[in-house]
Amino acid sequence: MSIMTWTYIMVGVTFTIYLSIAWMSRVKDTKGFYVAGGGVPALANGMATGADWMSAASFISMAGMISFLGYAGCMYLMGWTGGYVLLALFLAPYLRKFGKFTVPDFVGDRYYSSTARVVALICAIFVSLTYVAGQMRGVGIVFSRFLEVPVNTGVIIGMVIVFIYAGLGGMKGITWTQVAQYVVLILAYLIPAVAISAKVTGVAIPQLGFGSTIASGANSGAYLLDTLNGIVTDLGFTAYTDVGSGGKSLLDVFAITMCLMVGTAGLPHVIIRFYTVPTVRAARLSAGYALLFIAILYTTAPAVAAFARFNMIDTINNVAYDKAPGWVRNWAQTGLIAWLDKDGDGVVKYRAGAAFAGKPEFTGQTGKWGERLLANKPTDNQNELYVDNDIMVLANPEIADLPPWVIALVAAGGLAAALSTASGLLLVVASSISHDLYYRIINRHASERARLTLGRIMIGVAVLIAGYFGINPPGFVAQVVALAFGLAAASFFPVIVLGIFSKRTTKEGAIAGMILGIGFTMLYIIQTKFLGVQPWFFGISPEGIGTVGMVLNFIATLSISRVTPPPPAEIQEMVESIRFPRGAGAAVDH
Repeated sequence: MSIMTWTYIMVGVTFTIYLSIAWMSRVKDTKGFYVAGGGVPALANGMATGADWMSAASFISMAGMISFLGYAGCMYLMGWTGGYVLLALFLAPYLRKFGKFTVPDFVGDRYYSSTARVVALICAIFVSLTYVAGQMRGVGIVFSRFLEVPVNTGVIIGMVIVFIYAGLGGMKGITWTQVAQYVVLILAYLIPAVAISAKVTGVAIPQLGFGSTIASGANSGAYLLDTLNGIVTDLGFTAYTDVGSGGKSLLDVFAITMCLMVGTAGLPHVIIRFYTVPTVRAARLSAGYALLFIAILYTTAPAVAAFARFNMIDTINNVAYDKAPGWVRNWAQTGLIAWLDKDGDGVVKYRAGAAFAGKPEFTGQTGKWGERLLANKPTDNQNELYVDNDIMVLANPEIADLPPWVIALVAAGGLAAALSTASGLLLVVASSISHDLYYRIINRHASERARLTLGRIMIGVAVLIAGYFGINPPGFVAQVVALAFGLAAASFFPVIVLGIFSKRTTKEGAIAGMILGIGFTMLYIIQTKFLGVQPWFFGISPEGIGTVGMVLNFIATLSISRVTPPPPAEIQEMVESIRFPRGAGAAVDH
């Protein structure tokens, strides 16, 4: 059977499972909608957290970034992994003891202020919508290639699916759907990784094959990474394992890594997962399970990245285009690969250098994606090939000439990763509006039915906004997601940490800190991403500027807290009790 037939089968079966789970898990009360009734077993919650955490950025884009950035690309790996450890060990148990539905709920009650709640709510919406935009782009990429539909159509299909199961089942439906999605995405990641590792190095364990010798071909007997270093330096790139790979300064690499780490600890859609278990002990246990499930993929990603870059160069560079392997033409139709025959010899030359202006010659047209990727680029270099970072994991099985069913499985895995995270983010948006704003501030007497209806309407609105940014994304999946982490780092991390560990932190300090942190970070991102301004703060990229926003937040929060009246005694007592996360403390609706 063809790749498309297998893809329809794989995607059809998995989507049927997701929708069936959502229908069986549909809820009629807010506790089930927001926190799955607080009764999810630790193991299941660990799997759901893993799926929620490993978004399209982890599945699709992270290995792609490492493929092209080399050593420097590991800042995504280190930042996200370290951030989850930080969240699981130092924040999740305390937040679970607090027993609230959402991060704005925690901020509003801890800082005894409706204003603080509204500021946190606005921050949560900005963070979530930025993050979900990356997921929708991932969905569009998968559908565009494997089902051969326009990217816009693929995004719309994803919007409909995620709206159905997020709207029907709320957190309960999302949780059990994410358990299924974790199984799909981890199999889809590991099966081709194992097969390619065995094929290239003769070692079936990717983590070991990554450091092994090449089994056959012209480079037989040479170490994979040494060979890759030689190949890329010959083409004009920095050595793959060089600390300076990727062209980023050490300060920028540090800023991005720190931003991703502390941003993780402030992501509302991950934090809310720890409210779905029955006890504080279960929250700790599920965090441990999730770390194990996440580590399986994250330790495999560097190997996948190296195999993909090696195989890509080996199969396409210096090859006549009319004899190029099928995967090149397949992905060319999406506009995510482009070739311009600058010297007219009909041979593909992949070299160091920027992408180029002009239409992709092999498609004979300039679709939206091609225009976005190719416009306004210098042509004074010898590079003739453009390859989008985001295709590397999805194209990897095709590049390695694996069977069609494996290629289709990877497509299903990419969709599972994107949709699992998108659903969690959409629920954050819905709960922020319906619970934190409408119920907690506007109408304390709202009925369960009214709150559920509003929550589902807000999921629909958020889906539409996310779909727009999925069709018009500001960057690669991992880059878009990194912006969300920056906003989370600059807004939530300081007020959550100080809210738990500092009784003296006041509402005035928290409000000022959140506004300053996210305001500075958003301004910098808008300037550098959309207005053409060069990074002006010590050369730190927009993906890393959240670290600076976080520092500003801490400074403002602590400084203003010292010159404003201390929190009421009952708030200080509550903070004291949070710091000792003993007992069950079931999540309740206040």
